[in-house]
Amino acid sequence: MSARSVAKALPGLALLLVLVALPYVSATVPGVLPGRVNGPGSLQLLATCFIFAGFALGYDVIFGRTGLLSFGHALFVAAGSYLLTISLSSWGTSLPVAVLLSLGVTLLLALVVGGIALRVGGIAFAMVTLAFAQAASIIVLRNPGDVTGGEEGLILRREAVPALLVGVHNAPYRYWLALAFVVLAFVAVALLVRTRAGHAMAAVRENEARAAVLGYDVYRVKLVAIVVGAVLGGLGGIVHAIVLGGSSPHVTTTEFTLALLVMVVLGGAGRLWGAVVGGFVYHYADARLVEVSGSSVVAAMPDIVQRLLGEPLLILGVLFIVVVYFAPEGLTGLGARLLQRSRSGRSRQTEGARGLLPRRSDA
Repeated sequence: MSARSVAKALPGLALLLVLVALPYVSATVPGVLPGRVNGPGSLQLLATCFIFAGFALGYDVIFGRTGLLSFGHALFVAAGSYLLTISLSSWGTSLPVAVLLSLGVTLLLALVVGGIALRVGGIAFAMVTLAFAQAASIIVLRNPGDVTGGEEGLILRREAVPALLVGVHNAPYRYWLALAFVVLAFVAVALLVRTRAGHAMAAVRENEARAAVLGYDVYRVKLVAIVVGAVLGGLGGIVHAIVLGGSSPHVTTTEFTLALLVMVVLGGAGRLWGAVVGGFVYHYADARLVEVSGSSVVAAMPDIVQRLLGEPLLILGVLFIVVVYFAPEGLTGLGARLLQRSRSGRSRQTEGARGLLPRRSDA
């Protein structure tokens, strides 16, 4: 690894060390986290934010990296979540077997859904993926044979999960599990981008016809993207079920997939950090806005303000519109542009101080 690569990786490693150490920090950050940093509520919030960041990374492989607009990603997340919970609670399997079974079925679903949906393109592809996801959502909500729990969801059998991941006092371990998932997803996507498959995905996204002329098997490239995104989604569903103690029908809905789309665009589609930032910020804002809407401070405000603050999705929608309008490259793209402009300004100042730039009178 070159010195330049090490230098570029240092900020990320420093951030990772800080995040790993957070459960040992007993300070409070008023207005940012509910209670102490290492309190159960704060760690649970951060853990779910990490999980959604991982979800966004998986969806970005399909949408941001390959240019496929899928409305069925919730199917893969739900498969991982519900198959784990059902395997542990109803079938009595061990945790490793349940994890392997969940990932195996998710992989099979990705091959089936991708193999069928990729026979068409554009809006037709999106509609086919939506149909598969809607069918799965209906099955879950109808609760056939009292298996899925219907609208109430399914509770994870605590005895089937390691004791370190159960109970309020073990919130740090669930936090570390969620952090490990997003790091794993980040590394996997980072490595994928550098491979031939990653370059092929970028080529397909930019110009599918040209990629085909260059010799890429466009169908296979797209299928690989769907499989990778699905496996990351299924793994995230497994972690989500463990951290939250069960499976929720919310992860089966079309709204869930649309939220993933918003996360990716919000952070910056096709950017490695974009999906992470978008997923984290979106879920954090959603969770905190729900808490703020029910606070005593909001209750003392005028009625119109209470109604606006009582609709977190409305506020998130406005934020999304503002970001898309003023920063179509997403939050990370905006940050990179501002950083580049700042560096350019400092460089010009340095050159001017050294007499390398012409004076105003010489211009």
